[in-house]
Amino acid sequence: MTLLNDDFLLTTPMAKKLFHDHAAKMPIIDFHCHLEPKEIYENKNYANITKIWIYENGFGDHYKWRLMRANGVPEKLITGNGDDYDKFMAWAGTIEKAVGNPLFEWTHLELRRFFGIDEVFNRQSAPKIWEKANELLKTDDFKPRSLIRRSNVKVVCTTDDPASDLKYHKLLKEEEAENGFKVLPAMRPDKAFNLTDDGYDAYLNELSSISDTKITSFKTLVAALKQRFEYFQSIGGRLSDHGLNFFHFVPATEEEMDAIIFKARANQSLTDKEINQYQTMLVEALMKLNKQFDWTMQFHMNVIRDANKPMLKQFGPNGGFDSMGTQPDLAQEFMKLLITMQTQNQLPKMILYSLNPNDWMQLATGMGDFQQDGIQKIQLGAAWWFNDTFSGMTRQLTTMAEQSLLPNFVGMLTDSRSFLSYPRHEYFRRVLCSVIGQWAARGQVPEDEDYLGRIVEDISYNNAHDQFGFFD
Repeated sequence: MTLLNDDFLLTTPMAKKLFHDHAAKMPIIDFHCHLEPKEIYENKNYANITKIWIYENGFGDHYKWRLMRANGVPEKLITGNGDDYDKFMAWAGTIEKAVGNPLFEWTHLELRRFFGIDEVFNRQSAPKIWEKANELLKTDDFKPRSLIRRSNVKVVCTTDDPASDLKYHKLLKEEEAENGFKVLPAMRPDKAFNLTDDGYDAYLNELSSISDTKITSFKTLVAALKQRFEYFQSIGGRLSDHGLNFFHFVPATEEEMDAIIFKARANQSLTDKEINQYQTMLVEALMKLNKQFDWTMQFHMNVIRDANKPMLKQFGPNGGFDSMGTQPDLAQEFMKLLITMQTQNQLPKMILYSLNPNDWMQLATGMGDFQQDGIQKIQLGAAWWFNDTFSGMTRQLTTMAEQSLLPNFVGMLTDSRSFLSYPRHEYFRRVLCSVIGQWAARGQVPEDEDYLGRIVEDISYNNAHDQFGFFD
């Protein structure tokens, strides 16, 4: 079989029909990514393929960076000040060894879908590809907005701190009709959780200023966050996103929370119990706000962040030094949170992701205890990050189908910082069609293209369209 031909990953007749006649035509709602709204608004051409593919101005693809480091590439040719052409060639040499890694397929998909380059990418072909890609990058078709439109994207949800003024979202909102897509903020309040960071007090001051709410207690912190929910919603925000790298359910009183905040702002040491109390009660407060505003709340769980401390100090966060978490009771602790919030009738719509697939069964079965309000209120999120592979996607789809209702699934997201990442949606849709096609071939589901095609179309686009309310 030719590399990435029209039917790659599609191994049954039904899978081919489902992808080509149903999945491929559906638009994209990218409801979680790390694109910069400023880049979308300014809409500038990239100088060369290294800038858009690997690294520019502190941003890039940490998936690629990790693989290049594994191949012995020096940091100057990854995130350093090395020559862009040399970086590109280092990436070509890395891809030669990446067979079986999803980046091998993603890289070739991006070359094919955006640049029309069908050659195998390696050090021999790289010089010619460099020239062709760079010529195309000079054209209007390769500006950020054009890349989004060409990928048939209707909504982009960025990741935004509550203290953001959302300047570029407001500017882009004025140009939605011309652009043909929406760029909406999704709230990520990580800094409000980082009470052990030296900058915690400064951050609360920043949040106080932008929300016009003087934060002196837990109650006023929640009031400030509520004001930001109102502001985000006025610009089209309908989702929040929360990183629970670890989680221990330890309730606290309001007085205890006030004391914890006071100690944190004074840079006094905090006990593990106090840290867990703060996280528990702030998550509860945010769940109530998501419920009040009818948002969907995403939880990204069980991650070891920034394990390489010297590189964290040199490079900062998001440098590719994270890995799968191993808290064995995380899902069990999270269930305690759901039980408590259910007793208060304060469960919002939720999507649950864990980087550790050992959590998936407990999350998938546990969420079934709390479905209500006439919708599939809680979903097992798409195979995330290191699970974003053929086998990971297959496992997640199978778990969702076997323990819940796959036809209600809201589907894929890029979780990316690159405008060239949209073929990941195509990859997901091919895996989805492959899984369902195999079920049909084995007689597990009817060989009814209309019936199965509707399911594929719903997971690809319609369910996200209906759940998140972006077009209300």
